[in-house]
Amino acid sequence: MNKPLAFLEDAIAEGRSAWEWYADRSAKAAQRFQDALDKAWNEILEDPRRWPTYLHGTQYYPIRRFPYLVVFRETSTAIEILAIAHAHRKAGYWKRRLE
Repeated sequence: MNKPLAFLEDAIAEGRSAWEWYADRSAKAAQRFQDALDKAWNEILEDPRRWPTYLHGTQYYPIRRFPYLVVFRETSTAIEILAIAHAHRKAGYWKRRLE
């Protein structure tokens, strides 16, 4: 049985902010970004161990065609989405969310 996804509020806010940035520029770009996120959720759920290890005991899923990473960790009960991190932002800024 697959573990459910659990989203931290900060990760939701980051994803929403990125989507809004794209939506302000192009409805098509915003839809493509949303589609890429949906694909990320499905592929992470399908096999979370498939994705590379990252900082502080996490893993990441690179969002194709967009400069974002989905940073997550697997716990005993869920797959926690910790950040929708811009790839050019300071790496590991979200580590306080691990506590």
